[in-house]
Amino acid sequence: MKQFLITAAGVFAGLMIFLIGVPIVLISMAASAAGRETTPAKAVLELDLREPLTDQSAQNPLSGLGRRSNSVMSIVETLHRAESDERVKGLFIRLPEGGMEPASADELRLALRRFHAAGKPVVAHSQGIYPSGVTTATYMLGAAADELWMQPAASFQVTGLAGEDVFLKRFFDKYGIKADYEQRYEFKNAVNGYLHDDYTPAHRESELSWMGSIYASNIAAAAADRKRPADALRRTLEAGPYLAEQALKLGLIDHVGQVREAEQALLKRTGGEAVDFDDYGHGRRRNPTTGPAIAVIQAEGPIITGKDGGRNPFTGGSNIYSDDLSKAFYDAAKAHDVKAIVLRLNSPGGSDTASEQIAAGIRAAKAAGKPVVVSMGTYGASGGYWVASEASAIVAQPTTLTGSIGVFGGKFAVGPALAKFGVDLRQLGVGSSYAGAFGGSREFSPQERAAFAGWMDQIYANFVQRVSVGRKLPLARVQEIARGHVWTGVQARQLGLVDQVGGFYEAVDRAKTLANMSGEPRLKRMTPQASPVEALQKLLGVESTSARTLAAAAWVFGDPRAEAIIDQLAQARLREGGAMVLAPERVR
Repeated sequence: MKQFLITAAGVFAGLMIFLIGVPIVLISMAASAAGRETTPAKAVLELDLREPLTDQSAQNPLSGLGRRSNSVMSIVETLHRAESDERVKGLFIRLPEGGMEPASADELRLALRRFHAAGKPVVAHSQGIYPSGVTTATYMLGAAADELWMQPAASFQVTGLAGEDVFLKRFFDKYGIKADYEQRYEFKNAVNGYLHDDYTPAHRESELSWMGSIYASNIAAAAADRKRPADALRRTLEAGPYLAEQALKLGLIDHVGQVREAEQALLKRTGGEAVDFDDYGHGRRRNPTTGPAIAVIQAEGPIITGKDGGRNPFTGGSNIYSDDLSKAFYDAAKAHDVKAIVLRLNSPGGSDTASEQIAAGIRAAKAAGKPVVVSMGTYGASGGYWVASEASAIVAQPTTLTGSIGVFGGKFAVGPALAKFGVDLRQLGVGSSYAGAFGGSREFSPQERAAFAGWMDQIYANFVQRVSVGRKLPLARVQEIARGHVWTGVQARQLGLVDQVGGFYEAVDRAKTLANMSGEPRLKRMTPQASPVEALQKLLGVESTSARTLAAAAWVFGDPRAEAIIDQLAQARLREGGAMVLAPERVR
């Protein structure tokens, strides 16, 4: 009887998940996949940049059920489509109140310039710019609009670029914690906060170098768009902060007014109707499905080994998994319609072995006669640059942070600190003493440190050699500009680490040229992505067969909502398989 009750309770719980949870998830998926309302004959798109902004959209189909966020790539691609859409007459932007990631602002600025070049006005509105993050990037983006509005009495605080680093050395000394790390070399400052109580000369040089480059790039772009000398604009900004009315008198903005006034001014100018940017972006698209294509593969986050295990189906994850990404390159290499590949990369680095696995996939694609062009987002550094160095060409934004050709590693020895509180760490082991070298009870012994340092030297040497071969640079030159130094995209271009300064569509054009393609290239998405069934499997913790059985059961039970969902899932699967003629069926 006890076992029967346990079994019955399990069955009941499963049915509740299935009858309540599954319909909610599947209906939400269908709602996001279904076509939106028809765009009016005269539309003004309204884009809100105050929400969190990632470089790329989440690749999990259930991620839309989590917190709403937008991505640079989805915005850029939607604006690219809107350029040639005769129904779209203008764009209205709500700017963030703090700073933006500089390379994201650069990418969006290029998109605004292309949109404007298509004869469509852009109006931006700000409720204030406050000293948080890279405010010069926010202002630069607003300056790219035809008109920049600001709310009355709002704060305009765009006076420079500053950052803080936390140094824990004295804290560690006080409590007996030892940060035992090796760096290759002096500019690889990721762990300097553990090892020092202030900036080392190399750390200071590196940070001021990229900060100064970003600041100069933002000022130059804003000055060009505002049609003012860069030096004059810089002096005016640094004399702030200002209120909106003062900023208007100084020519830093175009109008002072409430957001509704700015919106209505654009609607009156274009005779258009306001349309939410996301609604337009998710509308039905008529993309070609045949002919030569450029594969687009996207990757964002730290680089690690393995596969995406669906650890958080609502966020879509924020890591680059080497098994998944390398497979995408092998698949693109085998695809007959793919003539070139663009990798959109936004990564600060990660595992050297994972990076090498992905680089091997890039080499395989090139060996198959398919050029690979990397488009860098905010970051393309360290392990991210390891991957990119194998590409046929690298395109980066002027403010992308790249390079950082170096390695670091080590441990924290916390045994003495814990001993002060009556906690003792003890270690036993067999074989070499190096087997326990990374235990937390003590520092490295001299022999262990020598072995570890030798291993680090080999990784660094491999990294430098990879860059030398991939970038066709003399080994001595790479050794000179490596040493862990972070460079901006414009600096990297001067050093030969990057081929071109630009954004995603500049990378597409570069790939088209390298592949000798003509006309408007077809972009074929080949980013690793879980199917709806796989995502549901991860969510419910069941095998794929079980997930499909649950879905089929819904059909048998005759639930009209479930039947409609299964129809849409089947059509999505057909599209993935290359079906070209599909029409939505009536929801029963």
